[in-house]
Amino acid sequence: MATTRLMPLHIGKGRSFSTAISDIMDYVENPEKTERGQLVTGWQCSPQIADAEFLLFKKQYIQKTGRVRGADDVIAYHLRQSFVPGEITPEEANRLGRELAMRFTGGRNAFLVCTHTDKRHIHNHVIFSAVNIDHDRKFRNFWGSSRALRRLNDTICIENGYSVVEDPARHGRSYNKWLGDRAAPTHRDQLAAAIDAALAKQPESFAALLNLLRQAGYEVKNADRPNPSLRGGGQKRFVRLDSIGPGYSAAELRAVIAGERAHTPKQQKKTAPEKHRRENQLLIDIQAKLREGKGAGYTHWARHFNLKQMAQTMNYLQEHGLTDYNVLSQKAAAASVRFSDLSAEIKDAEKRMAEIAVMRTQIINYARTRDTYAAYRKAGYSKHFKAEHEADILLHQAAKKYFDEQGLKKLPSVKSLQTEYAELLAKKKAAYADYREARNEMQELVTAKANVERILGKTPDREARTGPEKEQR
Repeated sequence: MATTRLMPLHIGKGRSFSTAISDIMDYVENPEKTERGQLVTGWQCSPQIADAEFLLFKKQYIQKTGRVRGADDVIAYHLRQSFVPGEITPEEANRLGRELAMRFTGGRNAFLVCTHTDKRHIHNHVIFSAVNIDHDRKFRNFWGSSRALRRLNDTICIENGYSVVEDPARHGRSYNKWLGDRAAPTHRDQLAAAIDAALAKQPESFAALLNLLRQAGYEVKNADRPNPSLRGGGQKRFVRLDSIGPGYSAAELRAVIAGERAHTPKQQKKTAPEKHRRENQLLIDIQAKLREGKGAGYTHWARHFNLKQMAQTMNYLQEHGLTDYNVLSQKAAAASVRFSDLSAEIKDAEKRMAEIAVMRTQIINYARTRDTYAAYRKAGYSKHFKAEHEADILLHQAAKKYFDEQGLKKLPSVKSLQTEYAELLAKKKAAYADYREARNEMQELVTAKANVERILGKTPDREARTGPEKEQR
């Protein structure tokens, strides 16, 4: 599942625009967090000089519109997208981050997607320019934008087969705390469970209920007040009864003990459902697990699991007319080839799209900064001139270096690049539907084939051992 958060980035006190944007860029592009920069991708900007490009966009916006704000000016937006541990790969997370940013901004704002792998959960930092690529408008952080972002994120996750958060709280917390809540109950949840257990013993009075809680290890404070407070092991602060939830105030508990009302235990918050799993799963190699130190209890569970998977595999084979092993093997091989071809096709399209995006950005930067760089040369490469126009000069030099590295003698038109990009994007979207279908089909067939081989003793290790013996016989 993925959670999101949208934060505007202000210039703030004592910081210039360039300092403010450089600080956040340095953090999100940290090589130690992004696999040496391999998980950093950009749209309409180059990751190496994105801060300078955002600065140029801002200057061009001011020149074109004449609109200038003070220290509260929003220079960019920081979008954070976090995934549940173990559900997604870093590369896939980066792809979903790009898709979320593209659809949320409509492709009208330059952005940078940096995938961090330094935490238990993989997460994306997306920084997008407040100024659009035409430099005549700024992104409007409209009322309800965070909710719209969350809904869009949920849609993308569902489209790609990942789970989402059900019934999200209106005011969220940090993702680490959210994960921690799912890993262990809160102190209030533990106290509610202790009260439920004490009520099950049918205490004669409210004082008897408090005594049972003391015996359970809870410290009681202000027992003579309308709502006493309790503190258990590991708690730093006392928790008042009326703050636990409905049905746990002192008055409500007294009514339950007197038989005047029924008690309804506190419902634990539901965790989001796990990502959809295929019906067919690989059979467990019980002997290998025993060699790893698994005990008798695990063996009993594994045998039951294997029997269930055998039945599901046989149902799958019969439903799809794959009772002949040779036919199953051919189908699995064909499905693997089809999946590999579609995967390669999508990767090639994405690679070319990334190249086009970088090239388009460099061409635009080169054209927009040509006059400034010409004036810089005319000024004899003056240090004073460079200090005043540093962003433009750096962009021009970076574009020229890029063209030299690519061996470009004649630059393509921006229009032709946009046309090619649109064609590739349409091709990629069309391929994704086939890609997901091919992936699911391949997984089902390969899993079924592996289970059949395990049942028939056709595992690679066994064939390697018995093959020469059969030939000798």
